[in-house]
Amino acid sequence: MRVHHINCGTECPYGGHLFDGQTRGFGPSRLTCHCLLIEAGSELVLVDTGFGTRDVRDPPSRIPGFFRAMNNIRFDPQETAVAQIRRLGLQPADVRHIVLTHLDFDHAGGLDDFPQATVHLFEPEARAARERRGPRARRRFRPQQWQDGGPWREYQVAGERWFGFDAVRQLDGLPPEILMVPLPGHTEGHCGVAVQGETGWKLLAGDAYFNHGEIDPAGRRCPSGARFYQRMMEVDHARRMENQARLRELMRQHGREIDVFCSHDPADLDRHGAG
Repeated sequence: MRVHHINCGTECPYGGHLFDGQTRGFGPSRLTCHCLLIEAGSELVLVDTGFGTRDVRDPPSRIPGFFRAMNNIRFDPQETAVAQIRRLGLQPADVRHIVLTHLDFDHAGGLDDFPQATVHLFEPEARAARERRGPRARRRFRPQQWQDGGPWREYQVAGERWFGFDAVRQLDGLPPEILMVPLPGHTEGHCGVAVQGETGWKLLAGDAYFNHGEIDPAGRRCPSGARFYQRMMEVDHARRMENQARLRELMRQHGREIDVFCSHDPADLDRHGAG
């Protein structure tokens, strides 16, 4: 399988290096929506979608004003998954499966761009998104982004193991080289998605962390703005911190075997040559 790294949205909250660990000063920072496009035989698989075409065309109807302002989102039609698939010489209609780390608005905004695709996610995430209990859930989970999308296939942890983590390996209609790894804490059903590609294992850890320093085996470090945002959005701090510790241990033991990266760290995106 061939794996493409694509950025399906850029968020530029003010605070510079306090958010991304890179930008000098306190102006607009650069956070990414790191997604994967997988060529699996004659079909395409997306891991997360970032922002979709309807998000870009009419942000107020799709994204709460609080997050549009705080995250200073750059709604660029050229960054949508549809546009990037076409630039690669592929066809959006060939996307038959979408595997989600979670259903936050900046990870699932493009679901209705692919109504032919089956959406794979953990059942606790689907349940939390449907119930939308509390103001945070109502802001982060946006039914407008899903209602015209494809069918959902929801999973429970099935007892499979992957490098010491629980995993779901047999995703309906997908090869066993693509699996889901539960990493709850940011949301109830948050997960990482592991892919065994041409160059070994890759793990998109979603929002389990925001900065590569958080899983550095030498010691955790995180820009203060990114730390604040994660605390604001988390549903279970203890589980989120536990999973970060487990990812640090994964890097310590298997860092040469597994390429681990998150959704929003521009350094992670840049080292994979994506734009």
